[in-house]
Amino acid sequence: MEQVIAFFADPANWSGETGIPNRLVEHLQIAFLAVLTAAAIALPLGFYIGHTGRLQLLGINIANIGRAIPSYALMVMLLPVMLGLAPVLGYDPRLGLRFFPIFLAMVLLAIPPILVSAYAGLQGVDRELIGSSRGMGLTERQILTDVELPLALPVLVGGFRVALLQVIATATIGAFLAGGGLGRYIIDGIARRDDGMLYAGVLIVAILAVGTDLILSWLQRVLTPKGVRVATDADTPAPAIT
Repeated sequence: MEQVIAFFADPANWSGETGIPNRLVEHLQIAFLAVLTAAAIALPLGFYIGHTGRLQLLGINIANIGRAIPSYALMVMLLPVMLGLAPVLGYDPRLGLRFFPIFLAMVLLAIPPILVSAYAGLQGVDRELIGSSRGMGLTERQILTDVELPLALPVLVGGFRVALLQVIATATIGAFLAGGGLGRYIIDGIARRDDGMLYAGVLIVAILAVGTDLILSWLQRVLTPKGVRVATDADTPAPAIT
């Protein structure tokens, strides 16, 4: 504990490229970019499956494949490919080493929870309500945007919550590939046998994950329609009195 306190108390750890603020920004950049890219891929497919009821088997298979692939193994497999494509596509080879393998692995990690929450949220909307909307003359697009999405929003936020937490936690192993972010403290702490740096890195990642979870949990509850919250709370059994 004294070593951890000394790490946080050292001004050198709060400035420069290796400082906590910069490492935190690097970590959040890769996490949010990966989740946003995954959302751009998963949401359209999830909305289509949830709204039409088609291609459910495809959605389930995509989700299962994404969950089955180990992220670190995927990073290692992508590394030579990204380095090899650097002279062909004209990007900096350092991106093929430090960014693209980690980024693509995190995108594939984030797709399954977002995809599943998208089509599960839409399919959870009362079918009678959908039928009534069609009877009122609403188009399929209006039904999706004005009826299904508002009611499915809490489930969607839950999917983003799972995806972002998984990416925040897993992105730390990107430091094995010379990546930045908070994982550098863990990897460098192990390499240097610096317990203060190691456990400080673990603590920062844990605080970031817990803080993110609390914020998204609050947002998920806020976006849940009041009637649904009341019904859910009423269905929750009271704790047994012993």
